Amino acid sequence: MSDPIFDTPDGWPRLIEVMRRLRDPETGCPWDIEQTFATIAPYTIEEAYEVADAIEREAWGELKGELGDLLLQVIYHGQIADEAGHFDTESIARTVTEKMIDRHPHVFGSESNQKSADQQTRDWEAAKAAERAGKGETRTLDGVALGLPALLRALKLQKRLARVGFDWGADGPVLDKLVEELGELREARTMSQDAVEDEFGDVLFVLVNLARHWGIDPEAALRRTNAKVERRFAKVEDRLAETGRAPRDATLEEMDALWNAVKAAEKREPQT
Repeated sequence: MSDPIFDTPDGWPRLIEVMRRLRDPETGCPWDIEQTFATIAPYTIEEAYEVADAIEREAWGELKGELGDLLLQVIYHGQIADEAGHFDTESIARTVTEKMIDRHPHVFGSESNQKSADQQTRDWEAAKAAERAGKGETRTLDGVALGLPALLRALKLQKRLARVGFDWGADGPVLDKLVEELGELREARTMSQDAVEDEFGDVLFVLVNLARHWGIDPEAALRRTNAKVERRFAKVEDRLAETGRAPRDATLEEMDALWNAVKAAEKREPQT
């Protein structure tokens, strides 16, 4: 006897039915049945990062699968919400569709579409501010998601503050503030670990502010550096392997010299 799942129309309907079956309390998967919004949320974040990673590496062959994994997370949350009587998966699509239409009157309404990208961004932010006010979020920093990566959340907080004038108009004062915070961090080394962590966070916050003034995405910058470290240390390992050794067999001074050689070689390579 064939499973009716194979007779369900392909695409969105079939995926929803697969998730419903996985969560069925009688015949579903025990692991899937046990999951909640809270237990699935970390996977949702992880899958979003894997999408970003595939894009960063221009791994277009992998991107379709990663986007599918991320879509599955949306369906998962929708199914849990449906079971609890909050909303269903279809309403997720309806809600975001309505939002896109409402926020693009220059495309779907009577407003002129001859707007600059900057003006459209300002209009978008105004619409979001109105939505927050409708939810009772009236303070400047209300509604910045707590679950965001810390660097990204710091950037969003600073953009909100800048919109109400709590911001230096140039990068000079930000650099001065960075020097000040580094001095306080050095002083904190003689204090408690909590004090050190507090001052370290202040330094990171100022660095994010500097990135914003210079038009740099701090998350992207750190990802780029992480990739650079991975790439360069792999070359250090390769050079050690040529002498039959691994990093644990070399001294810090030897590895540092190889690192500098790799770095110099990269700088001599033609830029593409």
